[in-house]
Amino acid sequence: MKAVIYPGSFDPVTLGHMDVIERASKMFDKVIVCILNNSQKKSPLFSLDERVNMLKEVTKGLDNVEVTSFEGLLVDFAKCTGVHIIIRGLREITDFANELKMAQGNHMVYPDFETLFIATDPKYSFVSSSMVREYASYGKPVKDFVPEIVQAKIEEKYI
Repeated sequence: MKAVIYPGSFDPVTLGHMDVIERASKMFDKVIVCILNNSQKKSPLFSLDERVNMLKEVTKGLDNVEVTSFEGLLVDFAKCTGVHIIIRGLREITDFANELKMAQGNHMVYPDFETLFIATDPKYSFVSSSMVREYASYGKPVKDFVPEIVQAKIEEKYI
């Protein structure tokens, strides 16, 4: 069985993330969406449990998608699961530069580790979780950027 890990903080999950998840689910037997508890990101909008629950809800129609969380390095999670392939979504060229560095570093630490890049649908090329959080914090609508379930959860946070 060919499995892949799609890691991220998903704070919150966007339609761009969903585009990558849905496309990966058509290419692989199993997609493990792994929410990494990123110590670099202070003050997340949603708790780790909230993010896991939201992702489980928005992916429930995708039978080969599993949602989990992990604290630590992605390469350690990969070793624990035995999955050697990760996917990363790319929105723009600066994403590629940053992701390439990470992919090369991961490969040095774990030589069996491969990273595949998926370019998001152009209609989501500008959408980021940080943009969604900022718009929402100013009371702006985010319905065009996130799944409906996530929009409701964001509104609960800011109302």
